Amino acid sequence: MKKLISFIVLAILAITLTACGGGKDNSADKDGNKKLVVGASAVPHAEVLDAAKPLLKEKGIDLEVQVFQDYILPNVTLRDKDLDANYFQTPGYLALQMKENKDFDFVSVGEIHKEPIGIYSKEYKSLKDLPNGAKIIMSDSLSDHGRILPIFEKEGLIKLKEGVGANARVEDIIDNPKNLDFSTLIEAKLLATSFESGEGDAVVINTNYALEGNVDIGKYGIAFEGDDVVPANLVVVRSEDKDREEIKALVEVLKSKEIQDFILEKYKGAVTAAE
Repeated sequence: MKKLISFIVLAILAITLTACGGGKDNSADKDGNKKLVVGASAVPHAEVLDAAKPLLKEKGIDLEVQVFQDYILPNVTLRDKDLDANYFQTPGYLALQMKENKDFDFVSVGEIHKEPIGIYSKEYKSLKDLPNGAKIIMSDSLSDHGRILPIFEKEGLIKLKEGVGANARVEDIIDNPKNLDFSTLIEAKLLATSFESGEGDAVVINTNYALEGNVDIGKYGIAFEGDDVVPANLVVVRSEDKDREEIKALVEVLKSKEIQDFILEKYKGAVTAAE
């Protein structure tokens, strides 16, 4: 009987310990290094993270990069604790996602680089060359519209309601002399393909997808966001993890001179270091 009782106690203890040990394993590897898993868009984010791996290794951190092809899953996966951080989004997109998803308890821990959204055309050399009724193809992400529409307003092609600023939407256009058509909205990751297929008179492409799609930015870019308004791309974590030493080390490395120089040299100004 004593043996049976002892067996039952040990079984209960084993189950209890297993339950307590659930979730992500942050233990050290055989070399004593901590593991950090970061989700990112392929270009430039994952490339920047790959460049940071040796520097993090020196700090005792093994960085694993998970590449995502969309803007939805990196936040869902972060929420589900399958990532320690993600690196792909701007403040406007983060704010919109947290507003729409109450279970996203996230915080930015660092601004790393900037990517001006560009307007591309194979036929026209400037926005002012666009014809009446020109078809403009742009992202279906509303957070991007507040970055895109002011580019057209600055060139005098449209006028927006006063004060809408970064929250501008197509319905906020109050004057559109050339009747530009902004009705075609597609997933951001498909914009480069749409451009290469010759669709539309102009296509507005997020820089990461222009780079990933091998769009010739210098040749086909006809207008870009001004440097003074381009939002930074962020490292984002769950609020509970913002003070983790591994997260602090990640941000420190990404903001280091070595990585900032890598960004400037590799992307030739299409991507710039955040200040």
